[in-house]
Amino acid sequence: MVRATGKSEAVYERLKGDIESLRLRPGAKLSEIQLGEELGASRTPVREAIRRLAREGLVDFVPGEVARVAGISLGGVRALFDFRMLLEPEAAASVATAGTAREQILAPFRELLEQLDEFDAAFRVLSAAEQERAYQGFYDLAERFDQAVIAACRNPYLARTIGDLRSQTVRLRHLSHSGPRRMLTSLEEHRAMLRAIARGDAQAASAACRHHLAQTLQALIDSLTAQDFALGGEVRLGVVG
Repeated sequence: MVRATGKSEAVYERLKGDIESLRLRPGAKLSEIQLGEELGASRTPVREAIRRLAREGLVDFVPGEVARVAGISLGGVRALFDFRMLLEPEAAASVATAGTAREQILAPFRELLEQLDEFDAAFRVLSAAEQERAYQGFYDLAERFDQAVIAACRNPYLARTIGDLRSQTVRLRHLSHSGPRRMLTSLEEHRAMLRAIARGDAQAASAACRHHLAQTLQALIDSLTAQDFALGGEVRLGVVG
């Protein structure tokens, strides 16, 4: 049950979390009446939340039908990563450069590097079932890294644009980390980015970020082409959007 106070925000956060985690799968219908009943909310906050999610690209409006969770396509994924390739390596380099002048900028990245090392050591001794349950711990660290780069980026327009893409990239994270091997590889890629930033090496930070994005894109392509991942037929090969 969603409480009356801040109901619109609560509905938005709940739906956004369900879409990003793929609990609400691409193509799923979003009925205002049904969602209102499930969340204990009137249609107005549900409608506002759906419209807000549509502005973020997570919901599509189909003429004559109810809103649906936006589909995932190979063309759309490639387009997103082409754009990220232009933005995020530059942001990582910017943060590394800024850190050479202001040491305090680097503190969050050094802390994250230590936490990644601790997570890695703990993760490797878990059973397969335990590892699957532990993925969220890495997702949280990866998200903190992304947010730290946004916060420390010296160009506010660059930081804002990257931030605006977060909903899309968070949703795809659950597809790109399809097993422990890819997750551990991604961990190493984050470690390389963090090390470069922590030592103020802008060129290495940019290169490490570019490598990570390329590897993540390939993992997504492999995941989307190998299986539908129970996405309700919303994996549309070669279609942008």
